[in-house]
Amino acid sequence: MFARLMGLRSISPSDLHQTMLQQPTVIVDVNSRQSWINARVPGALNLDPFGYSPADLPGDSKSRIVFYCSNPLCRKAPNAALRAKKMGYSDVMVMSAGITGWTAMNLPTESGE
Repeated sequence: MFARLMGLRSISPSDLHQTMLQQPTVIVDVNSRQSWINARVPGALNLDPFGYSPADLPGDSKSRIVFYCSNPLCRKAPNAALRAKKMGYSDVMVMSAGITGWTAMNLPTESGE
């Protein structure tokens, strides 16, 4: 919802899952560290939505990066994605459903440190 209003592309949990199987995709979880420890998209990085730097992201600005937070009403992922676009990344998306949407579809998760 917020992603589209901010001019960002959105991706559904099922489409993200398929994309991850087909091409390299950097997944960024901008939820709290505790939320990330409890459940996350497999391979997701946990970054502060307002405090990450270009060094935290891939060196190639054409890399596909998908940000997500907790749910469709959360604004952290769209804000973090917009920040990546301003840093020059061109293939940036938001999984607006968040981790709640991912788990509701029974997609695989990782947990722990």
